[in-house]
Amino acid sequence: MHLRAIAIPGIALTLALWSKPAGDLDAVLARIDKASATFRGMSAHARRLSHTDVINEDNVDSGTMLLKRSHPRDIRMLVDLTQPDPKTVALQGRKLEIYYPKMQVVDEYDVGKRRELLDQFFLLGFGTSRADLVDAYDIVLAGPDPIAGQKADRLELIPKSKEVRQHLNKLELWISAAGYPIQQKFYLPGGDYMVVTYSDMKINPDLPDAALKLQLPKNVKREYPQK
Repeated sequence: MHLRAIAIPGIALTLALWSKPAGDLDAVLARIDKASATFRGMSAHARRLSHTDVINEDNVDSGTMLLKRSHPRDIRMLVDLTQPDPKTVALQGRKLEIYYPKMQVVDEYDVGKRRELLDQFFLLGFGTSRADLVDAYDIVLAGPDPIAGQKADRLELIPKSKEVRQHLNKLELWISAAGYPIQQKFYLPGGDYMVVTYSDMKINPDLPDAALKLQLPKNVKREYPQK
């Protein structure tokens, strides 16, 4: 057989493999899309690092996060932060509650139109379809980037909405082999940023609605900072 006849199929095969590597953007978005189709909720340990650029200071808190997504418009979340200062955050519909157990105070907010912005910070990647991501962001695959020994692909997302960019310059998602984010990094105006890392994640656990409600003592004081 002529050398050229052998070389051409070999080159074609090599180009085919290079044109669609295992970690290409399309493959990562396909994983996200497959995961979103069956996503109903999750539980995880969450660690949040908040960086304030003007004073070059990092603050870290941690706790647990519960999330239940019955359908795109019915999303409930409960974040119970235990370290270093206890507080619990509950989100349901337009209502956001923050409970400070040391002060026995609950602050209640009507998030209204800002609910979409809160979804960017807390819920992105959990039940979010490929179409939703592509519609809202310009997306680039930064490449493989393991987190705590777990394989992940890092995506860089730039919001297309001018309104969202007023609060969020860019965000990064570390997507696991299962199609869920195991870390999120939010780049805020002024050089500040926030990194949320998830561990011990369980997908679609049995979460009754009562598990995502604040458990409050009788003598708690409810305040409305917006009024």
